Amino acid sequence: MKILVAYLATSGGADAVVLGARLARTLGTELEIAMVLPPEKIVPLAPTGDFESVLAKQAAEWLAEATKLVADDITVSTSISYAESSAEGIIEAAERINAEAIVVGGGGGGLVGSHSLGSVVNELLHSSPIPIVLAPRGTRHSAIDRVREVTCAVGDRPGADLLLSTAVRAAGAAGTPLRLVSLVALDSVGDGHKSDEAALEEARVHANETVEQVKSKLPADVEVSWSVVDGPSVEAAVNKLEWHDGDVIMVGSSRLGQARRLFLGSTAAKMLRVLQVPMVVVPREES
Repeated sequence: MKILVAYLATSGGADAVVLGARLARTLGTELEIAMVLPPEKIVPLAPTGDFESVLAKQAAEWLAEATKLVADDITVSTSISYAESSAEGIIEAAERINAEAIVVGGGGGGLVGSHSLGSVVNELLHSSPIPIVLAPRGTRHSAIDRVREVTCAVGDRPGADLLLSTAVRAAGAAGTPLRLVSLVALDSVGDGHKSDEAALEEARVHANETVEQVKSKLPADVEVSWSVVDGPSVEAAVNKLEWHDGDVIMVGSSRLGQARRLFLGSTAAKMLRVLQVPMVVVPREES
């Protein structure tokens, strides 16, 4: 069992390596740091020799620097591959080693907040059959070496059972408590025919029922807590939760996604804007 880090020689890449090492240590797995390079298409302006060899040599140097971020107690390897599509190359590398998850850095263009995303990460979040772990910006500065608690955002949409079982398995393997949360946002529950408070109360009742149903499916030996939080928006609701360095949150892929492929839904995207902890996005189960 391995964790794959999709690496770029950037601050976001360093964030991903540090988080990947934290996950590998917590789960007792090996770590692979992978770079996917474009195939040779252009001729360098200067006669520097074979372009692919030059690029591979530079990538090997970057990977050697990346391994220095990983403590000696973790078995780490590196790999270089070539692909027209970086996202497809990353997925192929992960499938080759049967990776449990792909860790990526959140730094880049896109959403505001600690998880602002680049184009390759966005593509992975809409195509990967393997869970994607997003490292918030600044993770490289954290001294936390293990996961403290696993939070699972529960709901009753398709894929919820797979998300829950994955969260239970992750918490069990990590030896951490599991926290179930259901977020109720006023901007997502109103139907125009009820007052805001009536719509919110109905959503609270439904969320509590969902949490109770989820709890009933948990193994007896799982240490679990649960809460339903509400607010005028998803962002406000998730900010009511208490978070600590070392926590992770697991969310399910949107129901709009293809079977066994990720699709980052609007709720998860809103959560990313305010969360300071890693997010694990789990593909929904096959229909």
